[in-house]
Amino acid sequence: MKHLLSLLETSEQDIQDILNLADIVKAEVKQGIYKPYLKNKTIGLIFEKNSTRTRVSFEVGAVQLGAYPLFLDASTMQIGRGEPIQDTARVLSRYLDGIMIRTFEQAEVEALAEYGDIPIINGLTDFAHPCQVLADLQTIREYKGKLEGLKMTFIGDGNNMCNSLMVGALKTGMSFACACPEGYLPDPKCLDFAKAYGDKFQLTNDPMEAAKDADVILTDVWASMGEEGEAAQRKAVFEGVYQVNAKLMEQAKSDCMVLHCLPAHRGEEITEDVFEAHANEIFDEAENRLHAQKAVMVLLMQD
Repeated sequence: MKHLLSLLETSEQDIQDILNLADIVKAEVKQGIYKPYLKNKTIGLIFEKNSTRTRVSFEVGAVQLGAYPLFLDASTMQIGRGEPIQDTARVLSRYLDGIMIRTFEQAEVEALAEYGDIPIINGLTDFAHPCQVLADLQTIREYKGKLEGLKMTFIGDGNNMCNSLMVGALKTGMSFACACPEGYLPDPKCLDFAKAYGDKFQLTNDPMEAAKDADVILTDVWASMGEEGEAAQRKAVFEGVYQVNAKLMEQAKSDCMVLHCLPAHRGEEITEDVFEAHANEIFDEAENRLHAQKAVMVLLMQD
């Protein structure tokens, strides 16, 4: 694995290697052990979107690994004034040992990988959020002891989270069901990928159907970053149907987990009572962003 652009480009073994190493570095932190896997390395962190978890977890993770994280606000870089991405990639490759970028277009991440000579990590695009889903898979495995044979269900917008969860779940032996309204379906590339898994994949407009016998249910906000202008329109489509609530949870297994990538809009995509009942799982999931991303940085950047 040379880059982490999306989970479509990773193998099942790549994902398992990341999760296994994530467990190791997490255990080390819990014991107060900080091995300098990336001593004297520098990673550039480019942000074109707002961030809490991605920025803090990558900065802290890099420091814990012995690397130096360099925060790069795209609005203050030449890329924000129109410098071609291929030129930015060539220049930064001569200064840095790796780049994490959180942006809008997947093409921008792929261009950095094409024209640069260093590992590129997708910290979020409108198409994919692989780092979050690796943390989700790590959390599920911690709670359930396995991934293979479990059923994952996603309720809501067929967005970057749905795309990446679909791929990550199927590649690790889980079945995947998603309930999305017409007009808000997952990306066609991910749907084409999922079709090869036959009855292990389910796409429906009915959340109750998707949630039946689920081992883990996930959701996300109805309007993602960059879609704020559609918030009222989207609320009219999703409200009252595409919500993780007590009635929906009755369809799932009695020990079903609930995860949310955060931030959560309580009362919209998830009710307050369900969120709080599963808060331990959700905040373990948030913590695991740190550990999963440390594993990604080590596997990509270590000599």
